[in-house]
Amino acid sequence: MKKVSVRVKMYPGCEDLFPAKAHADDAAFDLKSRLDTVLKPGRSQIVPSGVFIELPVNYEAQIRPRSGLAAKFDLMLTNSPGTVDAGYRGEIGIIMYNGGRNDFEIKRGDRIAQMVITELPEVELLDSENLSESKRGSGGFGSTGV
Repeated sequence: MKKVSVRVKMYPGCEDLFPAKAHADDAAFDLKSRLDTVLKPGRSQIVPSGVFIELPVNYEAQIRPRSGLAAKFDLMLTNSPGTVDAGYRGEIGIIMYNGGRNDFEIKRGDRIAQMVITELPEVELLDSENLSESKRGSGGFGSTGV
């Protein structure tokens, strides 16, 4: 397996929020909130992580929800998974949505999302009049049942 280096810069005073994996074999780095805030029911809010990254070309960072927050508190990420492109140098913000009935309090340092860094293939899109047949065809949006 090849090792890829990603440069990380932290918001001033947020060095303690540096992304980390909880376990060595985890796929994702935990992202934490850099401030205290309250998520109102039925609303989305951008929660800053204090993390800035420099990805190599042909890589992306996917920002994903944490399963425990979804299962226990109906919290999700509005644009899941969010994509951080290689050219982006701003702070990673997590667009969180409170699908529950109560306010949800977030404290500075709470783990609020996960970041998976993936390599992207170089892709060429070809303009075509026809596509090959497949068993599935154009079936989608629930066409295979429940």
